[in-house]
Amino acid sequence: MNTYDDNNVFAKILRGEMPCYKVYEDENTFVFMDIMPRGPGHALVIHKRPARNILDADDEMLAQVYSTVRKISQAAMKAFEADGLTIQQYNESAGGQMVFHLHVHVIPRFDGVKMRQSSWDMESTKALEENAAKLQEALETV
Repeated sequence: MNTYDDNNVFAKILRGEMPCYKVYEDENTFVFMDIMPRGPGHALVIHKRPARNILDADDEMLAQVYSTVRKISQAAMKAFEADGLTIQQYNESAGGQMVFHLHVHVIPRFDGVKMRQSSWDMESTKALEENAAKLQEALETV
């Protein structure tokens, strides 16, 4: 199995070495906006402890991450008046993982609207700030 790299982009975000559009944080997890979203409100939930992916995370870490995924999902449904959600989690390169730190994508979905394909198109700062604020506001009531 591959080893965890302390210099991956999410580890740098957790250490404050790279900026992000923070949505939520608790003792174990951290949530921020995906800067290359596949749809409006696309957020990432990560664990604060090092884990490359689901293959080396322990049960407690997974439970903590998915508890936060549920909370963010409820907020996303409300904040974006979504019709549904796509929850994605990739493992290793062959599985589509690009950043090797355990993370889960929470993507609000809308009837009749296709999800954007993965790309390197960055979202505008304004949209990321607005979407983070919408999620934060909705979190206060879920």
